[in-house]
Amino acid sequence: MSTNTSAATSGITSDSSVTILLGRILLSVIFLLSGFGKLTAIAGTAGYFSSLGLPLPTVTAIVVGLIELLGGLAILVGFQTRIVSWVLAIFTVATALVAHTGWADQMQMINFLKNLGITGGFLVLASTGAGKFSIDAKRG
Repeated sequence: MSTNTSAATSGITSDSSVTILLGRILLSVIFLLSGFGKLTAIAGTAGYFSSLGLPLPTVTAIVVGLIELLGGLAILVGFQTRIVSWVLAIFTVATALVAHTGWADQMQMINFLKNLGITGGFLVLASTGAGKFSIDAKRG
């Protein structure tokens, strides 16, 4: 008789599609809210982007807001999940490097690390796919 006590064999199991759905919901919330916020306050967002030295701050604000809002929506419903997860993973690392490198400020360090954690979630999602509760599975 085997004494293997790994989670896979110990009776502690879950429906991975439910877990993936929960992960997709949690990952999407920050992007949906942030994208909506940026798109409904373009002037403020553009001002912040200008202070970071980003080019064409108004255009950049619109593009970033759309990436966040549409990417968050795609992750939420599970549409083109693997591709969108890669896009958002790269976007999130870029955001960390552009906006959160003032590590002398503890909040900037926390935001940088938060972005790395979110990126990890997207990389896992890019690897696993959206699960059965998704548009991807219905199209599949």
